[in-house]
Amino acid sequence: MTKSGALDRARSLLRRVPLADGHNDLPWALRRLAGPDVLRDWTRIDLAEERSDLHTDLPRLARGGVGLQFWSVYVPCRIAGHEAVTTVLEQIELVHALADRYPERLTAAHTAVEAEAAFAAGRVASLLGAEGGHCIAGSLGVLRALHRLGVRYLTLTHNENVPWADSATDVPAAGGLTEFGREVVREMNRLGMLVDLSHVAASTMHHALDESTAPVIFSHSSCRAVADHPRNVPDDVLRRLPGNGGVIMITFVPRFVSPAYAAWDDALREAMTDVGEDHRDLAARARFAETWRGAGPKPHVTLADVVAHLEHAREVVGVDHIGLGGDYDGVDVQPEGLADVSCYPNLFAALLERGWSEQDCAKLAGRNTLRVLCDAESVAAARR
Repeated sequence: MTKSGALDRARSLLRRVPLADGHNDLPWALRRLAGPDVLRDWTRIDLAEERSDLHTDLPRLARGGVGLQFWSVYVPCRIAGHEAVTTVLEQIELVHALADRYPERLTAAHTAVEAEAAFAAGRVASLLGAEGGHCIAGSLGVLRALHRLGVRYLTLTHNENVPWADSATDVPAAGGLTEFGREVVREMNRLGMLVDLSHVAASTMHHALDESTAPVIFSHSSCRAVADHPRNVPDDVLRRLPGNGGVIMITFVPRFVSPAYAAWDDALREAMTDVGEDHRDLAARARFAETWRGAGPKPHVTLADVVAHLEHAREVVGVDHIGLGGDYDGVDVQPEGLADVSCYPNLFAALLERGWSEQDCAKLAGRNTLRVLCDAESVAAARR
């Protein structure tokens, strides 16, 4: 098969099957560009034309074949308590407003059936994922309100612990999930909200898998056996996914997919710690890295590094339990060949060239994620 032939097949596949991406940080990127009250001046954030300052816009979503997007309604860990609740509500409103502004391209969706209908109508089904359990401020009432507003997954932590769950990148405090953390998982099952285990400690992953009666997801994580970064998923956790029915959505973040980049990032963290800076603070990390040269230039990362994670995950958990979560607009630079959201056909072309069947690629693209959504809805319906 020629490269052009594989790319043509990939594009054809993504016209037939909705590509479901588990995590895109466009809403926070827009907030950074235009300020907290981004809705006051749409001219500053028009997505109808290609933008050099973002990974995501409407033309490139179309070229990439994206059919279902979980938009991250992210809140940084430095924002806490009631301010975190306010901020996540502002993020939710921004995504709804984007769907209202571009109704021919985006459709707000709450269920798998609505997502497939949006795709059939030629629109991107827009779902919401709240990143960071601190945004509920310890309140199940807030959790329920977020679900009512359309949030369909909650990432239990971000880069720092919450009082009821340990993060992968913080000092363990809860020992995984506390009893309240387990209650959060049970309530999410009752609501039909997916439990997202990206960012959490391995102990938290195991506790959530023990507790959840619905499939869990990793909205943007890769494999720790391939790149030893704490944000990635260990094989002993991956082996539990088939029994749970969940999905790991392989991410493209260079420091999570490349062992060389992970080592470079470790050195960056040590340098930041030495001068009293917090590597978990994404804004501080970006500022520090602009001038730091302690470990040489950033290692080169390519699409092939992502393929290595996909093939490892398929070997460990099977093709029915893998998906994609690019984390576009959540990092400055993505791997060569996956520079922005238009590049998804490149990835599927590479997999087809390596012998993946179109059926397996369809499962990876979106069928697995849609099945998980359906299963979570079924679990919730059975509890009503």
